[in-house]
Formats: sequence, C-alpha cells, structure tokens
Amino acid sequence: METCVFCRSKLDIVFENETCFAIFDCNPVTQGHLLILPKAHREDYFSLTERELVDTENLVKLGKKYLDQRYAPEGYNIGFNCGVVAGQAILHCHCHLIPRYQGDVADPKGGVRGVIPAKQKY
Repeated sequence: METCVFCRSKLDIVFENETCFAIFDCNPVTQGHLLILPKAHREDYFSLTERELVDTENLVKLGKKYLDQRYAPEGYNIGFNCGVVAGQAILHCHCHLIPRYQGDVADPKGGVRGVIPAKQKY
C-alpha cells in the first residue's frame, strides 16, 4: 500500500519469520519497545490470517526473550490498537511489545486499562 508508512519505508528489521517481522518503535514508550507487524498490509488484528496470527505470537515470544536478555525488564504490556477510535494511528496492523521497568510510572496498577484514564484505577 503506497500510503502506508510501514509498507513504503525501509525498516530496520530486528528479526522476522515467514509472514511477520519486528522493529523497534521509532517513538518508544520505554527502552526496547518493539512492534511486530505482518509483511502483508493488513489493517488490524482482526484482518490477520491464521498463519499471521501464529507468526505474530511466535515473534512476541522471541521478542520477549530478546528483550529479557538485552534490557532485563520486570514486566511487559502487549497490545493492538484496532481502529482510529481505539488509538490506531497507522492503519497497518502492529502489535506493541512494551517492556516495563520498576518506577517507569508512579503507580502501574490497571496497566492497559489506562487507555481510558478514568477506568485505570479500581
């Protein structure tokens, strides 16, 4: 897709498999923030083929192993934004693998619930 930044840009691939690849996020939330993407243009998670789902999962696991060795984070957030109203800025499916470190936020309770700040604390 000629307008998609992931499809038209030369990317520094960290690792890949048959249908997917991983890159470092150019605007990382934390040190080591990876994106896992299908090689084919797919709009979101729900557009992935069964093979791409398996290959994405395999790269998430490989990414965790890689980040554990390189940065030794204490936790992870894993997520997909699906659709503009869910915060998806680039309409090419990408999974965020975000390493988390002690003290990177004052109170991490609620984790991904923080996408709606009023719902994070419960």
